[in-house]
Amino acid sequence: MNKTIRRAAVFTLLLVLALLVRATWVQFYDGQALAEDKANRRNAIEQYAYPLGNIIVAGDAITGSAETTGDLKYKRTYTDGSLYAAVTGYSSQVYGATQLEGIYQELLDGTDNRLKDPLDTVTGKRADPGDVITTIDPDVQKAAYEALGGKKGGAVAIDPKTGKILGTVSTPSYDPSSLSAGDSAVWKKLTKDADKPMTNRAMRQPLPPGSTFKLVVAAAALEDGLYSDVDAKTASPNPYPLPGTTRVLSNENASAPCGNASIRVALQYSCNNVFGKMAVDLGQDKVKAMAEKFGFNDESQDVPVRAYESVYPSDMDKSSTALTGIGQFDVTATPLQMAMVSAAIANGGKLVSPHMVSQISDADGNVLENYDDSTDTKEIVSSSTAEQLQSAMRTVVEDGTGTNARISGATVGGKTGTAQHGENNSKTPYAWFTSYAKDDSSGKEVAVAVMVEQSDAARSEVSGNGLAAPVAKAMMRAALKG
Repeated sequence: MNKTIRRAAVFTLLLVLALLVRATWVQFYDGQALAEDKANRRNAIEQYAYPLGNIIVAGDAITGSAETTGDLKYKRTYTDGSLYAAVTGYSSQVYGATQLEGIYQELLDGTDNRLKDPLDTVTGKRADPGDVITTIDPDVQKAAYEALGGKKGGAVAIDPKTGKILGTVSTPSYDPSSLSAGDSAVWKKLTKDADKPMTNRAMRQPLPPGSTFKLVVAAAALEDGLYSDVDAKTASPNPYPLPGTTRVLSNENASAPCGNASIRVALQYSCNNVFGKMAVDLGQDKVKAMAEKFGFNDESQDVPVRAYESVYPSDMDKSSTALTGIGQFDVTATPLQMAMVSAAIANGGKLVSPHMVSQISDADGNVLENYDDSTDTKEIVSSSTAEQLQSAMRTVVEDGTGTNARISGATVGGKTGTAQHGENNSKTPYAWFTSYAKDDSSGKEVAVAVMVEQSDAARSEVSGNGLAAPVAKAMMRAALKG
């Protein structure tokens, strides 16, 4: 063979080999990355080529799938979308998926490996989608949504014995169906809305909890032995001089018997002087330790939707520590967090980890995972402390600042809160109420927390008892009735 021809042949062979190597690389390495790229339209086409699995409430699907005329064959639909938006989140052909829709996306679109049988694995056939069964009680959910009405706020109800979240509502709400097809005008309107309807206020907007936080301080004082019981007199001048300042911590009700009041009376009348001094006497470290036992400062609070962190601050002077004792300064909490406080107290001092998904199943109803059987239980306070706080909370509802939460035929305990908002309290305060209720005949229990961020009420009428307690009452009645 001619030397020139031989060299040309070798060179051509090398080119062919290089091409084969590159093709193999693209197919087996780059191909996977390209297939998983968010910009790859084929992924969306495949995801919405079939109906999705459903999110279930009390045996009924609150989601569905509808055929379209576009290349994305199906879009997500919702039953009572605004009512359940804080539970489901949304699944959009353009804007992705959030909350339960996002967490269980692979289960709901049939790509979860647990759904495939051996033949599907070999053939690559897409499995039938699975379902998400929630713990939500539709009566509790509806009661909260209707009671909040036009108010801006959030509410959570928990079964103290099981940790099941029976209701979680955020208002104003939105209909996830409006986002399914990816309408940019709807998206822009929702994201630009000053009322932030897509914000989950029940779990993802921590705000100052005000006097509801006094339950945490009281728990710390009883567990520490600072006071022997809720009826022991405290050494609490009224008003209380804030350490290191010329200011005093006074009370909203000047005629309330707050001087040296016991914990019971201080909760009954929401005495700031008592809990401000109590926080200072305990010291910030002990108050923080108790707050963290209840769940504050936990960055990974998943139910399974990740709740935003509720915060108890560090490195404060004594005057700031006093303000944390009444749920102010840099203390923040979500309704979920304050519902957990009441749930632990109601459950004899033990907190069962809250969750709003009971099971996930395949298309045939076979359970893939049962979350009701895998909940953790932690002792937050002793049963003695819990019983004393239960008793003091009952006094708040029976003859204190929380009378609007009374329910005939049920034992109800609660704590009101009105948290300052804005510099020098220049904006409308936040109204809070956290509580527990037990049916006197059936023994059924529920714990609730409600936060009203804004309403049409005049500033002078904003209070935990006036705005938040009626919402909590509606939720508790629905839970006990069910």
